[in-house]
Amino acid sequence: MNPIVSSPDRVSPSPELVDALRKHALKKKEVTLSSGVRSPYYVDVKQAMLRPGPAKLAGTSVAGFAHDVGASVVGGMVEGAIPVACAAINSEVGHDLAAFFIRKERKTHGLQKRIEGPDECLDPGTPCLVVDDVVTTGGSTVEAIEHVKDGGLLVVGVLAVVDRLAGGGEAIEAAAAAPYRALVTIDELYPDRPDRG
Repeated sequence: MNPIVSSPDRVSPSPELVDALRKHALKKKEVTLSSGVRSPYYVDVKQAMLRPGPAKLAGTSVAGFAHDVGASVVGGMVEGAIPVACAAINSEVGHDLAAFFIRKERKTHGLQKRIEGPDECLDPGTPCLVVDDVVTTGGSTVEAIEHVKDGGLLVVGVLAVVDRLAGGGEAIEAAAAAPYRALVTIDELYPDRPDRG
């Protein structure tokens, strides 16, 4: 059973966030996902998160979860995590958080960093919330968790804006050994999707 569905402390998603994701992020057309699987729909969360209204809604929830798990920094893999982390630190309740992102490849010049963010906020042992825009199999989120741990940071929680309920939640919890939450599941976002089993 997927922990994000069965967890008793999971808060119901914001109806306004679900509506915004349906309007801006849900694309009802066949695509190939990063896992190589064909899908009759696509969830492009960046289309919503790069708008002020949805970013504010999601950012408040992300920052709240960061506080719940004791994180002081929020971030993850480049592209997917950047709008989520920026929304969190720019929310009314995220003023005490900092953001980071993980490069796909280590820089070959300058300081050759893999993890970018304010230096004073990324000391070894810093508690962090790993975030992603969409989780399907969890591959990119698990990769982010591994890089964060390799960088000496402490993963205290993981959050996705949307979970497609394709097994990623279990993979993430196993890799993180920390609580995982999604703001919205695909069941809530697209309950009548054609591939719902």
